[in-house]
Amino acid sequence: MAARTKAGRAPSVERVRGTRDILADDMRRHRAVEEAAWATARRYGFTEIATPVFEFTEVFARTLGETSDIVTKEMYTFDDRSGDSVTLRPEFTAGVARAFISNGLRQQVPLKFFCRGPMFRYERPQKGRLRQFHQVDVEILGVAEPLADVEVIALGADFLAGLDLADKVKLELNTLGDAETRKAYRTKLLAYFADHRGKLSGDSLNRIESNPLRVLDSKDEGDREIVARAPRITDGLNDASKRYFDALLDGLHVAGVAYEINPRLVRGLDYYCHAAFEFTTQALGAQGTVLAGGRYDGLIEMMGGTPTPGTGWAAGVERLAMLIAETEPEVRPIAVVPVGAALEGPVLELAQRLRRAGFTVDMGYSGTLAKRMRRADRIGAAAAVIIGEDEIDRDAATVRDMASGEQREIALASLEHHLERYRGKADGR
Repeated sequence: MAARTKAGRAPSVERVRGTRDILADDMRRHRAVEEAAWATARRYGFTEIATPVFEFTEVFARTLGETSDIVTKEMYTFDDRSGDSVTLRPEFTAGVARAFISNGLRQQVPLKFFCRGPMFRYERPQKGRLRQFHQVDVEILGVAEPLADVEVIALGADFLAGLDLADKVKLELNTLGDAETRKAYRTKLLAYFADHRGKLSGDSLNRIESNPLRVLDSKDEGDREIVARAPRITDGLNDASKRYFDALLDGLHVAGVAYEINPRLVRGLDYYCHAAFEFTTQALGAQGTVLAGGRYDGLIEMMGGTPTPGTGWAAGVERLAMLIAETEPEVRPIAVVPVGAALEGPVLELAQRLRRAGFTVDMGYSGTLAKRMRRADRIGAAAAVIIGEDEIDRDAATVRDMASGEQREIALASLEHHLERYRGKADGR
């Protein structure tokens, strides 16, 4: 008997709002983004790790800010059967920092990590924004110098260029200064916003005391007019912060990475410092950020670990997949087609032989020869290996090139050699 919902109805076969099925064509684009990120990170000396898809809630609640929208409105949090509060990960960095601490990796720094996988946030679904989405992520732990920021930003630029997106994105950059600079800037913001309390939105009023920098991120039009005239953190940098920012800009120049300074680009949490950056595009409407990151030297100490500097970024796979060109299948298969059901056994044996030799092989499962050949055409086969009674008697197969229609009889003993031309070829030539 089918399971029933609480309302007594049969379970829905609809997707949960904010999720999507990634079918074959979209999956190729999705994989192209992930693999481009990993290939670029590998060239920069990163190693891939994976962290759990859920953590104790405190890992995210403390690191993302108890009053942040992510924690208060967007996290998927629940008690497990032991009564522990756990949360599906809304981002990578906190989990990577937790892994760094719990696995005792402090003595191995510097460490350069690459991650990929699904994230979960209860947001209003819209173009490029889902409740289950995917990210690629890079982190450098244990390097306090601006060279690490230069490296992760250059990696991001090369990754996007590898997707042919260099002309569609721009790098926006700012500095948050050090702790002394941020403290002084916070005081200036509090004084400035105090003079405009009557015009700020309710959300911004709630944020002022706990974290006035978050008001700078407000999407409310009235708030944005006030923010446009607010003091800039770059106007109050101390000498150490100026030197750091100058070194960062010099490094980007040497690395050949173009940027625009955006003095309103900030990170609200206290463990962020110095570099903050985003690669943005005009091609996705309001959801214009495709890759964002910054330096977070205070994070690991805040989580109970030994003070360890860190920097990195994360990029949305779905958003980038919407921007890249259509991708072709990596390999067009070889269709192995029996003429009649009686030959399905020998053809299965041949298919297994070809697969073990490294070929991508699809079986013509049932039906007439014409039906099986239509399937070969529909799946984009590069060639069809056709075997009937006559071919079996001669220890041979008929090989048809699906692009040209040309076909030849090939001895089974030399079949692999003949099919080499189709191995790994997306276009079958």
